[in-house]
Amino acid sequence: MASVPEATPQERLLRYNNGAVLLHWLMALIIVAQVVVGFTFSGMDRGPARGDLFTMHKTLGATILLLAFVRLAWRLAHPPPPFPVELPRWERLASVWTHRAFYVLLIALPLTGLMAVSGGASAEGKSVTPMLGGIPLPLIPGISEEAGERLGGVHELLVFVTLALLVLHVAAAFKHQIARHRATGRMPPFQAAGEHPVASP
Repeated sequence: MASVPEATPQERLLRYNNGAVLLHWLMALIIVAQVVVGFTFSGMDRGPARGDLFTMHKTLGATILLLAFVRLAWRLAHPPPPFPVELPRWERLASVWTHRAFYVLLIALPLTGLMAVSGGASAEGKSVTPMLGGIPLPLIPGISEEAGERLGGVHELLVFVTLALLVLHVAAAFKHQIARHRATGRMPPFQAAGEHPVASP
């Protein structure tokens, strides 16, 4: 049974520090771009235009993977601000486990995508695949074409799981914003009515 996430009385609400805020919104923008690019190129016929979008998709995926590790390291070094005591226990638990799931998915998604690409390139004897600017992305050796196709299916499934969590996350944020709950002020630029939050260490 998971312990109840920390909640403390706060005269002035503590919000995420500037580094966490920057990483949160930067990753949000890149993920939205990745979703648009991914669904666009997947529905296109093979050709130069599709190839260019696929190259962008790989570049964004590698960027997301790198930023996911940076964000995880930042979170471990800078614990998130405590929840206000007004936030119900079930919402605190849901928030914590949703964020943990996001970390797993933001690492698993790029890796399964790279594994799928590696399997597809194995028959051609390639060791790298190009990203934007011609930057080579090393492939994972030893993945067969058949395994790559299966991993591609896993990658697609994880995309829809991630989208479902994103919808849940955004819905919760809007719920708190509409209710003018104090918890909404933890992540700038949102701010609860009458609150002047301060950044956590």
